[in-house]
Amino acid sequence: NIAEKVNMATVAVKKKEATRDLDHCDIPYYVSEFVEREVGNDYDSLRKLDNLIDKLSENKKQLEEQVLTVSSEVPKRIQNALKNAEESKKSLSRLLEEETLLSASINSHLLKAQPWMEDLDVLISQVEEIERHLSYLKWISRIEELSDSIQQYLMTNNVPEAASTLAFMAELDIKLQESSCSHLLAFVRSTVKFWHKILKDKLSSDFEEVLTQLRWPFVGPPQSQAFGLAAPASAPDVYNNLEMLFCQLLKLQTSDELLTKPKQLPEKYSLPPSPPIILPIQIMLNPLQKRFKYHFTGNKQTNVLNKPEWYLTQVLMWIGNHAKFLDDKIQPILDKAGSSVNAGLEFSRALVMLILEKLAADIPCLLYDDTLFCHLVDEVLLFERELYSVHGYLSSFPSCMHILSEESCFQRWLTVEKKFALQKMDSMLSSEAAWISQYKDITDVDEMKVPDCAETFMTLLLVITDRYKNLPTASRKLQFLGLQKELVDDFRIRLTQVMKEETRASLGFRYCAILNAVNYIATVLADWADNVFFLQLQQAELEVRAESNAVSKLQLGQLASMESSVFDEMINLLERLKHDMLTRQVDHVFREVKDAAKLYKKERWLSLPSQAEQAVMSLSSTACPMLLTLRDRLLQLEQQLCHSLFKIFWQMLAEKVDIYIYQEIIMANHFNEGGAAQLQFDMSRNLFPLFSHYCKRPENYFK
Repeated sequence: NIAEKVNMATVAVKKKEATRDLDHCDIPYYVSEFVEREVGNDYDSLRKLDNLIDKLSENKKQLEEQVLTVSSEVPKRIQNALKNAEESKKSLSRLLEEETLLSASINSHLLKAQPWMEDLDVLISQVEEIERHLSYLKWISRIEELSDSIQQYLMTNNVPEAASTLAFMAELDIKLQESSCSHLLAFVRSTVKFWHKILKDKLSSDFEEVLTQLRWPFVGPPQSQAFGLAAPASAPDVYNNLEMLFCQLLKLQTSDELLTKPKQLPEKYSLPPSPPIILPIQIMLNPLQKRFKYHFTGNKQTNVLNKPEWYLTQVLMWIGNHAKFLDDKIQPILDKAGSSVNAGLEFSRALVMLILEKLAADIPCLLYDDTLFCHLVDEVLLFERELYSVHGYLSSFPSCMHILSEESCFQRWLTVEKKFALQKMDSMLSSEAAWISQYKDITDVDEMKVPDCAETFMTLLLVITDRYKNLPTASRKLQFLGLQKELVDDFRIRLTQVMKEETRASLGFRYCAILNAVNYIATVLADWADNVFFLQLQQAELEVRAESNAVSKLQLGQLASMESSVFDEMINLLERLKHDMLTRQVDHVFREVKDAAKLYKKERWLSLPSQAEQAVMSLSSTACPMLLTLRDRLLQLEQQLCHSLFKIFWQMLAEKVDIYIYQEIIMANHFNEGGAAQLQFDMSRNLFPLFSHYCKRPENYFK
């Protein structure tokens, strides 16, 4: 009976699957699962029931013991926790009482100490004031001591020590600049000024005397200079004096910078910051500055607006005449004194400042006279070129380009540059030799077959680049780049206009010359795009556009990744014009080929004799006009177009001829064996060889 009941229970469990409830402790599920696992369908396993019941009873007993143990331990833990809480509460109360007592004690002490604090504050203020007075007196005493020392040194003719002491006093003056003691500052500054004037006058006088003995300045060319001395025996003494005085004057540099404000041009010229010229070089420049102002200011005959080259050349001569002396005699003194100044560059920088002042005064007077202004710009650019290339002038120094970059002057320069460029373009296109290559008789040079007008135009653009590449700011360079783009576009439009006049003679000499010109300009612009100078301009343009949000993110990305260039827009327009012109030439020749092939199309391909019936295969007579036309036009255009253009031309033409023969001759006719052989002969032995001059396997272009 028990077995039957268990069996029925098992079947019932099978029929109705117990589903597990994950959110609750589902006892029926566990029971059914346990019975299924331990008993299953095996009736023999019912013998294990006794052992199973004993095992479960034992487990139940163990669980009950665990529950009893836990239930007896929990109250003890809770009791301990409550006890600890009570102790903490008592401890906290005790601390709060102590805090109250301590707080009351502190407040009582503060009340008692308040009068003492007030008295102490007064005493501290008095001490601080006395300390300030003492410090003030110490500074006065220090300056007076230094002043007395300088006086003593001068009385004993110890000028080097006097100069060193003055330099130390000047450094103290600099340290005191943040002080609010205006009277002390005035006292220190007046003391520095007093001794600086005395020392500077004495040293300058002695230094000028030594320079006179050396026949300074050297106004003649280097070859004719007798700098040194008439009596060579005394030369070492003079050079020793030169070195000693130069070093002593160097020590006055700090005080000289404190007391002398250098002459500065207006802010509109945006000159880069530069340190004052060192004092000994200033003294050496005095006679030259006097000469410059005498000759090139006022009503002198040498001061004329139409001769800027006079003062520019004069300054270059002075720089050249004195370069050897400065390098051989002055630079070693500077190096020995631990100065980082380059004597030659310092000398050049001071003379260039004279030029800048002169330009700033002259330019407003000739701004609206195109001839004078253009001449001035040309001379300034020549001066700059020699200054940088021959005399090693640094781009970080103030230069004439800063004056030319001033807004009103720069806009005028742009306007004049454009005006003269357009005039040049008019003359080059109207010239009789405009469309003839200068190198037409020199084969290896005339590979591009560039007409004279295109080469002259690109030379004009190159000259403009040379003129503006040393401008100090990228924004000014970009404005000139914009002018170059305008000129390229203007020249393209002019070429297009001339091309339209020649459309009827699309195979003529002038039409081909225009096409060569377009190709040459596009090629040169593409080469320039990889030039470092234009890559730098591209970067500058990218930054400007990014700031102004003037272009899309895609265009910015292309510019940044160097996929495009500053000339891309111009190159694309020129390439489009080149393609249109080539297409027109190909269409013209192809029409001629089609007209010449009319009889060949009507050849009796179905009734031609087979190859076996002919002793020798010969060219179809009707194919001769077509092949002659092709040959003549290919030879003509090979001579008139440059190699790269002609390659595109013959490949485009071959493609059209290939499709024409396939569609209009092969597909439009029926062939017998003889006709097929004849067509094969005409193509492989006569048409293809016409193109074999231009490629190794011409049949590849007639698939």
